[in-house]
Amino acid sequence: MTRVQPRARLHSSELLRFLASQGLVDATADADDVGQRLGDWLHFRHAIALQTFIGEVDQPVAVPTRPTARVDGAVLRQRFAEVRTALEQSITEGSAPAPGMARIEQPLAELDHPIDPKTAFDPFRRFALGHQRQMEQVVKGLRGQLRGMLDKGTASQRQLATLDAIFENVLLDREGRLLGQIPLAFEKRFAKALQQHMQQLLQAAEADEPAPRTTPWLAPLLEDLRSALLAELDLRLQPVLGLIEALTQDTSPQQ
Repeated sequence: MTRVQPRARLHSSELLRFLASQGLVDATADADDVGQRLGDWLHFRHAIALQTFIGEVDQPVAVPTRPTARVDGAVLRQRFAEVRTALEQSITEGSAPAPGMARIEQPLAELDHPIDPKTAFDPFRRFALGHQRQMEQVVKGLRGQLRGMLDKGTASQRQLATLDAIFENVLLDREGRLLGQIPLAFEKRFAKALQQHMQQLLQAAEADEPAPRTTPWLAPLLEDLRSALLAELDLRLQPVLGLIEALTQDTSPQQ
């Protein structure tokens, strides 16, 4: 699968556009000032860490210059592409993204009979939450490695590594809460479709007709869930791309 490298814009992401197209979110609802909203999210510990960082930037002290780390931009970009492809294939094909990581079972689009509405969505919830945890684990590890490389570079690169770590902590809880709404939104959509299906089952039984299958409506829902997870992956990888650009902007070959 070939996917275009994501380029984020404020209030615009593939994930937001996809969820809006599915009627799962209101894309126009979050139009407030970004800086003001970020300030509202800051816990006092985060605010202290950010203020300390700003103070260090505003009042630089003489620090012995450290040698800039040698960075091979092509190797970094190749590693990024490999990680991204592995996570994409985990979502779309059910393969394990890395040695030692569990394979996440793909849910079936045909429900077994008799259908229990209370547990029918469970495989899909496990699928979504499992991939979200998997993405978080892999991307967080890669992001930490890149910060470690930045910390061996120039003064501005070291500052960026510090700032990225602060913002990762600032946004971690809120990111988890917001992305956690995705499986819930799909569960509501599933429940509505299942209710209609159960009514069709009853009608078919009364008419002594074959029971309708779930695949016609469940397969598209499952595909949309995969698409949402792929869009979420793009969102999670944005900070990684930014760190790679910071590491390679001064080491890329001149054209």
